[in-house]
Parts: sequence; structure tokens; C-alpha cells
Amino acid sequence: MTISAAFSNALSGLTASGRASGVISDNIANALTPGYAKRSLELTSNATAGQGVRVLGVVRRTDPVLTDNRRSAEAMSLNADNLARFHADFGALIGPSDNPGALTNRVAELEASLITAASNPSAPSRLDATVNAAKDLAQSIRSAGTGLRDLRTRADRNIGQQVDNLNGTLQDIEALNARIRRVELSGANTASLLDQRQQLVDQVNTIIPVKIAARDHSRIALYSEGGAILLDGSAATLSFTTAASAEPHMTHANGLLSGLEINGMAIRTEGGSSPIRGSTLAANFQIRDELAVEAQQNLDALARDLIDRFADPAVDPTLAATDPGLFTDAGAAFLPANEVGLSNRLALNAVVDPSQGGDSWRLRDGLNAAGSGAQGDAALLKAMSAALTDPRTLASGNLGTGVMTAGGAATAMLSITSQATAETEQRASFASATFTEFQRIEQEIGVDTDAELQSLMQIEQAYAANARVLEVVGTLMDTLLRI
Repeated sequence: MTISAAFSNALSGLTASGRASGVISDNIANALTPGYAKRSLELTSNATAGQGVRVLGVVRRTDPVLTDNRRSAEAMSLNADNLARFHADFGALIGPSDNPGALTNRVAELEASLITAASNPSAPSRLDATVNAAKDLAQSIRSAGTGLRDLRTRADRNIGQQVDNLNGTLQDIEALNARIRRVELSGANTASLLDQRQQLVDQVNTIIPVKIAARDHSRIALYSEGGAILLDGSAATLSFTTAASAEPHMTHANGLLSGLEINGMAIRTEGGSSPIRGSTLAANFQIRDELAVEAQQNLDALARDLIDRFADPAVDPTLAATDPGLFTDAGAAFLPANEVGLSNRLALNAVVDPSQGGDSWRLRDGLNAAGSGAQGDAALLKAMSAALTDPRTLASGNLGTGVMTAGGAATAMLSITSQATAETEQRASFASATFTEFQRIEQEIGVDTDAELQSLMQIEQAYAANARVLEVVGTLMDTLLRI
């Protein structure tokens, strides 16, 4: 080997070692950076010069199939988490059985207070306690209705925020696509831009699960797993209008709540054929338009059942057919056509509530009695107690087809909610475990800092060896020049 060949080999080796050490340093520094993909230096023999090595460039190492599976698992996990959280939150509103304020316990307290009052109807304290128990029950149902409305409103606002985030992120990806194309055509390295774009795609995936289609010059197109075009050349525009409050009577079907549009075209937001299926966006639509609506129907059915039980003239002969009973629709008689949102308006009849100017003795003598009667007469109190525990078929809702007492209806609602919570939490746990496993596998093929440090040591040795060759070549040249 000639001196010039040795010099050329060593110099190319030094250059390659320097570039490699920089690549490894970047790998180690960004090992935990979201979206960062491992880099490696691609080398080849320097065929042009006939000696040494030549750096072809820095290669970004990714596994598209694994990344796609990880994204699908993440979207599934987030979707399941949203649904599980809704059921858990609604379960907290109606209260678990070990909560003194639970609906089941409030019904039991009213039943017990009616029995206690009937045992001594002349005791004002017992009548007052019954009034308070009835008021607490109405308040618990009303609070659950208000909380359910808030959960529905939260879902509606989440949709609006997600749509805004999607529009901004898709536009950022469109801009990055154009920048990556320009940089690639200039011959410069695009790895950092690709990292940035992957991070943005991951953000889109947390809202709508996406599939990637490759385009020329390292550009990409994005499609939802349901087939909607989110980005292909230009970014799609999603449209949604957030409501100030998602009241019980407001639905997408009656036009009082907004649907979702992509480039001005309305799309389905529910069901397995929805373009946004399996997403957190779809979960929020499902909460707002299906789960919360069904929960509202059951809560309204429970409120209606309470009103109907005590508004019967057969229970209280002082009532006319159109008079409100012990429980009212915001102080008025209940009309079946106005059932939607009834739980949010349920109230105790003011005529029996001393705090509203009423008289608790009306529980004993009749809500519309002209005056106080025989203080030892417990007939009406017993009739009310019997009405509360009378097995009957509910006029509405989906709490069951059999006959139920008032307590049984509350228990049925608690059972349905608890079962839904357990099922969705189980699905969420499974989806989370799947996502965690894919994440672990993806990290394993990513940056291994131990391996990178070992490679860095080898590069240092190669650098030292090439430097030693240059030193020897320099010494030989000096010797030749002195001859």
C-alpha cells in the first residue's frame, strides 16, 4: 500500500468515525424523546477513489408495521378509557350502596321514615323527618340529573377541543410534508423533520386512529381507520359547533346539538361503520348521544315512577286527577309529554315542606286537606308506605320489564350502571395492557443506550487507529523529505 493510499484510507476512516460518533450521541441524547427514531450511519467502499470508505448518509430506522399496531392499540385504549370513565362518573352520581347519599339508600330512608311516622302520626318530629327524607330523595335524583347533564356537556366540549386540535395538527403535518419534500430534493438530511412529523401523527392518532399511505419524496397521506381522508396533499377541515350546555332535551337528531363534518360533508359518528370509529372522538360522541341519553331516560323513569306512586287519588283521596302529589315536576303536576329531563326538575310538593311555608301534618291528613284532622289517623301514611313498596311496572325507561318497588327500580339502575362500569373497565384494562406491550416492543427496537455506548467505544478505537495511521504517515513523509 502506498503512503497516499494509507493517508486516504485513514482520513476517510476519521471522517466516518466522526460522523458515527455524532449519530450515536444523538441517539443516546434522544433515547426518551417522543417520536425519535434510531439513526445509523450508512457506509460503503469509496469506489470512486478506489480506497477508504464513503458516508452515504444517516438512515432513520423504523418499523412501520409495528408503529401502526402500536397506534391502533393506543387509540383503542384511549377509547375504552373514555367510556369507562363516563360509567364510573355516572355511578358516582347515583351513589354506590355503601354511600349514605345513594339513591337506593335515600329510597330506603323514605320508606323507613313513613313507617316510623305511621307508628305515631301525632308526633310532628316524625312527620318532619319524613318530609326531610322525601326532600333528600328528590335532591339526590335532581343532583344526579344535573351531574349527568354536566357529563354530557363535558363530552360536547371535548369534541369541540379535539376538532380544533385536529385541524391545527393536520395543517402542521401538511406544512411538514412540503418542507420534507424541499429538504429531500436539496439533498439534506430529513430525519429530524420525520421525527417531528411522526410526533404530530401520533397526536392525531390519540383523537382519530389513522393509517398512513406513502407518497413521493417522503410525503404521507393520512386516513382514518374508518376510511375518512384526513390528509392527502392538503389537510381536511373538520367542523363542529360546541353547545353552551347539553340540556336533556337537546340531541343531534333534533338539531339542537352539532354533528361532525369533514370538508363540509356530514359523517356518521356512531356505529361500526363510522369513519371515526374506535377513537376518543367517537367515544365522546357515544357518551353525548347514546350513553348519557339512555342514562337520562332511566333517571327520568325513576323520577316519574316516584311521582306516579304518590299522585294517585287512591293513595291520597284529597288529590284530584290533575293535582300534583308528594313529588312534583318543578312544583307542578307531571305531564307524560314532558318526561325528558324530569329528574332534573323533580321537587317535593311545597305544601308539606315547612321550610317553604307548608305543613308536615298534610302527610297525615292529605296534601289538599282543608285543615288538620285526627292526629292519631295513620291511614294516609300507611297508604303512602304501601305505594312506595308496591310492585309495579315502570311506565318508561330501560330498567327492566318486570314489576318493581321504588327501591327495586333504584337498585336496578345501580345494578345496570355497576355492570356497565365493570365491563368497560375490563375492556379498558385489556386495551391498556395491549398498548403497553406494543409500546415495549417498539422501544426494544428503538435506541438501546447500552448498545450505543458499546458502539461508541468501538468508534473511539477506530478513530484512534486511524489517527495513529495518519501520525505514522506524517512521520514517514517527514523522513522522506529529510533524505
